[in-house]
Amino acid sequence: MKVEKLVIGVIGLGMGAHHLKGAINYGAEIGMICDVNPEKLKAVGEENNIPEDRRTTDYLDIVNNKEINAVLIATPDQQHREQVEACLAAGKHIMCEKPLALTREDLVAMVDAVKAHPECRFMIGQICRFTPAFIKAKEYIDSGAIGEIYFAESEYAHDYQHMFDHDPKNWRSDPIRNGVVGGGCHAVDLLRWLIGTDPSEVYALGTHKLLPAVTYDDANLAILKFPNNVMGKVFVSTACKRNYTMRTCVYGTKGTLIFDNTSPTMQVFLVDENGEGGHEPQEVEVQVNNHNANAEFKAFADALVNGTEIETPIIEGAKTVAACLAIIESSKTGKLVNPDYNF
Repeated sequence: MKVEKLVIGVIGLGMGAHHLKGAINYGAEIGMICDVNPEKLKAVGEENNIPEDRRTTDYLDIVNNKEINAVLIATPDQQHREQVEACLAAGKHIMCEKPLALTREDLVAMVDAVKAHPECRFMIGQICRFTPAFIKAKEYIDSGAIGEIYFAESEYAHDYQHMFDHDPKNWRSDPIRNGVVGGGCHAVDLLRWLIGTDPSEVYALGTHKLLPAVTYDDANLAILKFPNNVMGKVFVSTACKRNYTMRTCVYGTKGTLIFDNTSPTMQVFLVDENGEGGHEPQEVEVQVNNHNANAEFKAFADALVNGTEIETPIIEGAKTVAACLAIIESSKTGKLVNPDYNF
């Protein structure tokens, strides 16, 4: 069933502020915004000309608002399940920030909840799938230009220290959370999308040397085995001393791609029509748009207004987290782990 008029509620105004801009730029009506921080709520409301009577610190005001038919959930990871279930019960369409959830129990419950409400459309916000360089890489891969993939690697290299300097009790320090799921899900999801399938086996290592505010490993290295004899590698660091990046390399039988989400060019190595060469890079220009909230919201809105397919349905979010949970388990046990994609 198509939506004739989009009326949006936004819960959480961290990343949610970007999603709010995406909704406004699309032309959606903003029914209400919510954040537990009154100062942030006021600042975002004033910046976007949202009247006070459409601002709230209680997300249930959005759930209970009959005019709002779609909700953007961008709250701390731990809160996703409760808020998704409440919005579904109220008959609202949902776009939820990554990661979908932090535990297997919550993943299963959320997938079941979406299945129980087929009238509601659900999209997981894996925003890397809307990053221009990553989209360009996917086009090269799907066209067959680099041949058959045999190895791909990506990294989530980020320094969270400033977040804890600003807020020592930051929600990211919750022991139930882990950097592999919270941030590393970007790199894992990117490989799943580029390769076009799910890793069947995972072996990982972890270490904790840089971020004392958390109890979990602040760096992890995972080796992934994909079907069709494809190898993968993911590196996650949530306290590295460098600029933020998701440097990614994809190796194929006819060429190689080297790219990230913050550079204006990507390197493309391709053999010629005789299968020779491929040693000199082509510098291909790409738009830098690290958090392409406009394109992400448009995909969500188009699915509701025009009846198009959801590009990242809930099962995609669940499978990505399932692979991340396998990485965490392997790094703790030192054993090979088979991710559980049974949802």
